[in-house]
Amino acid sequence: MTGEAWPGAVYALFGHTALWVHDDTTGVDAMFNYGFFDPTQPHFIYHFIKGETDYILGVTSYEDFISEYRWKGVKVYEQELNLSKEEMQNLWQALYINSLPQNRKYRYNYLYDNCATRPRDMVEKCVQGKIIYPQDDKEQTFRDLIHECVHPYPWLEFGIDLLVGSEADRTATVREKMFLPMYLMNAFKDAKVVKNDTLSYPLVKNTLLILAGNTAVSQQTNERSLFTPFTAALVLLFITMIVSVIQIATLNKNTFSKFYDTFLFGIIGIGGIIVFFLLFFSEHPATNPNWNFVWLNIFAFIAAILFWIRSAKKIVYIYHFINFVVLTAFLVLWWLIPQQLPSATILFSMSLWLRSGTNVLVSKKRQLKNKQYASFKYMKAGWGE
Repeated sequence: MTGEAWPGAVYALFGHTALWVHDDTTGVDAMFNYGFFDPTQPHFIYHFIKGETDYILGVTSYEDFISEYRWKGVKVYEQELNLSKEEMQNLWQALYINSLPQNRKYRYNYLYDNCATRPRDMVEKCVQGKIIYPQDDKEQTFRDLIHECVHPYPWLEFGIDLLVGSEADRTATVREKMFLPMYLMNAFKDAKVVKNDTLSYPLVKNTLLILAGNTAVSQQTNERSLFTPFTAALVLLFITMIVSVIQIATLNKNTFSKFYDTFLFGIIGIGGIIVFFLLFFSEHPATNPNWNFVWLNIFAFIAAILFWIRSAKKIVYIYHFINFVVLTAFLVLWWLIPQQLPSATILFSMSLWLRSGTNVLVSKKRQLKNKQYASFKYMKAGWGE
């Protein structure tokens, strides 16, 4: 069984796969679902970010499974596997053993070990032959595949792009694409089982549409907000330019620019803390290396605190100078970075680049002005005034 994506929780946007074992003669009606997890577990969010989320294989009835997707209003497809009686029995036994309390837990991995790859692996183990999947000439990276699922939600797409690093820009193989349920279904549809040089047959007997879904849900999924990250970044850059012009004109005589910098670098720094954690402490795949750390880093949060400490003026100046140089290189060498970065990051980076550059410029101008003032006082003293 494969269910399409639906606009609910984030995980629901990627669709779902389950294995249904049905036998009228024995009364077996079991839907094996590798997508169960308990969000009420202690420190669930922390463990999820760290990549230590354990999913379990749950078992429900066909009616319970279908009722849930009927309520969600999304399409559900059924694929009948072309298995012999022995293969079906082997699959049933393997799933039953896997569903026992001592066996049902597994460490979830959103790219390589999830609710779609687990059913595929179970089928491959029980089929007495080699499954040959159809070739896919379309080159797609993991990031491209993720974008297909979250594209109607620009802020979610942007957030994922910030957290997922350069490994996600590797071209996925046909088998690797099956981490998405719809790609698994399409691969199964045209797959062949090869037992020897002369015997081969389709893996799937037929593919049926069980639930047609709700068109209103599909329309809602396809709606894309006008207030995108790019729009927000453009507005932020415009405001940053105004603040910078005022600061240069007044040579830092008002504290508004300091409040603005605290807000800007503070927000960036909070995002940087998350990226830092994923880089060095998370077990999630494709989070390290991540070139977004050049502009979205933890040092911005530290700087936002130092802005208000008088004795840290020199440290703040050094930070702005280094940040300006690094971001200059980042923006100039943008196309050479081995990671697909969202276009909005150019504008966000430019806001930080402009604020650091402005602070360095104003600091230099103030030093020059103070130096000229000190020289003038010295000259007046020499004239006896």
